[in-house]
Amino acid sequence: MTRLAQTERAALCDTALQVGQDQPTLCGDWDVKDLVVHLLVREGSPAAAGIVVKQLAKVLDLEMRRVGRRPFIELVEKLRHGPPVWSPYAVPKLDATLNTLEYFVHHEDIRRAQPDWTARTLDPATEKLLWSMVRTAGKALTRNAPVGVTIENAVTGSRAVLKDGGSSVTVRGVPSEVVLFVFGRKDRCDVELLGDDADVARLRESALGV
Repeated sequence: MTRLAQTERAALCDTALQVGQDQPTLCGDWDVKDLVVHLLVREGSPAAAGIVVKQLAKVLDLEMRRVGRRPFIELVEKLRHGPPVWSPYAVPKLDATLNTLEYFVHHEDIRRAQPDWTARTLDPATEKLLWSMVRTAGKALTRNAPVGVTIENAVTGSRAVLKDGGSSVTVRGVPSEVVLFVFGRKDRCDVELLGDDADVARLRESALGV
């Protein structure tokens, strides 16, 4: 059975080639090529430590620039073929754990930055998997939220508390849209925020995600 991380990797590569290297993404000022380079460095270079260790940020930047000198099509095809065999991301279980949400969100980062984007209709199994993952991953992603955060699956009614708080907001939507919200793509996802107006406004204005 093909893992969602693999199908989203392939779909991201297809979309990247379709829209072009210079098109915007939802990742700040990164264009599509920058995002592809980030993914390659993340799973294929020791310099990726600079993603989480601020002291190594310059090393990461140099590596991003080095990798980014290669032709875009070459970079996309390298990404399509997966991480190096020595990379932890090449282990199937780690790929599923660490790359499923990563590639789903970054695929949408490309798609939803384009002016003619529309939401995809995902199959129930995919939505179920995304829901199971966001229930866990979402706790770290909402740690800086100024209010408590509860997520609600609009399909099943299932709920999960991501962050406790004296006041709380419920983020209600299909799992794929909830994932995008807690990853910080708040203005490009279809969710309903339930709670006190002031708390909802504070959550909308907060920095969520990695």
